[in-house]
Amino acid sequence: MDASILLSELKSANHEMRQVVTAIEEIAKQTNLLSLNSAIEAARVGEAGRGFSVVADEIKKLATRSFTSTKESAEIIENIQTKANEVMAVRTADMAYDTIDKVDRNLFERNCDAQAWAGFDKVKNCFISTIPGNIQEANQLLKTLVDIYEVYFDLYVLDTEGTIVAAGVHRELIGKNLADRDWFKKVKSTNTISVTDLYFSTVENRHTVAYSCPIRSDNGQIVGYFSSRFNRDFIYDILDSARIGQRGEIFLINKDGYVIACRSRKGILVDNLKNLVAAQRCMKGDTYGYTFEVDQRGNGKIYGYAHTRGYNAYKGKNWSAIISEVL
Repeated sequence: MDASILLSELKSANHEMRQVVTAIEEIAKQTNLLSLNSAIEAARVGEAGRGFSVVADEIKKLATRSFTSTKESAEIIENIQTKANEVMAVRTADMAYDTIDKVDRNLFERNCDAQAWAGFDKVKNCFISTIPGNIQEANQLLKTLVDIYEVYFDLYVLDTEGTIVAAGVHRELIGKNLADRDWFKKVKSTNTISVTDLYFSTVENRHTVAYSCPIRSDNGQIVGYFSSRFNRDFIYDILDSARIGQRGEIFLINKDGYVIACRSRKGILVDNLKNLVAAQRCMKGDTYGYTFEVDQRGNGKIYGYAHTRGYNAYKGKNWSAIISEVL
C-alpha cells in the first residue's frame, strides 16, 4: 500500500481519537459539576448528608483524574499528529527529490544524444558537397533516430548561417533560415552544447526543449550546428508514476516559477507558483526541503520541494519539482 495512504489513514484515526478525548473531557466537566452540586446538597442537609458528602468527594476525585488523563491523552495525540505530518513532509520532499533527479537524468541523456549525433559521419558529410546523396543520407539518418528514440519531435542540421540543410521529419523546412532564433544565437555565440528552457515552438506548434551543439569537421573546424527538439511529454511518464496521495499534486517549475509540467497538463507557462514559500526557496536554489502552508482555499498543505542538481556534465536548467499533500 502507498505510504501516503497509510499516513492519511493514521491521521484520520488520530482525528477520531481526538474526538473521543473531547467527549471524555466533556463528561469530566459534567462529572465535576455533579460533584460540586452534590457537595452543596450534602452541606445543606448537614449531618444527614455525611454519606452523600463522601460520594460527592469521590466523584470530584474521578473528575480530576479524568481531566488529567484527557489532558495527557490530548498531548499524546497532538504529538502523534505532529510526527505524522513531519513523516509525510519528509516523504513528500523525498518524492520531489526523486522526481527532479529522474528528470535531470532524462535531460542529461538528451544532452549526450545531441553531442554524439553531431559527430556522426552522415551528419558531417552534409557539408562535403563532393559526396553524392549526402543530404538524402543525412535526412534518412535523422528520421531513423527520431523513430528509434521516440522522444524527439525532430532533428535538424544547420549551416553556420542558420539555414536548415537536413531534417528528420519536417523536410519542407530545408532551406529555411533560423538565424534569428534565440537558441541558434546562443549556440553560435558559445560554440558548445546549449539547452533552452521549455518554450513554445512555432515550427513544432507545441512546447519543446531545444538541444543544440556545433558540428565539427575532422580537423576541428565548426562547419554547422546540430539541433534536436525534445518531446517533453515524456516527462509526464515521470510525473504520472510518482506515488503521491489521491489529493496530492505534482509540478515542475522553471527558474521563474512558471509551471512547465503538471498532471493536469494545464496552465503550462501560464500558471506561476512563486507565491508559495516552497517555490520561492527553490528559485533561490535551495536543493531540498518542505513547508507547511495554507492554499487560497484555506486548506492546510505540505509542500515538498527539490531543486535541480544537474547530472554529470549536464548542469540543469534551474528547474524544480514541487509536490503538495493535503494535511
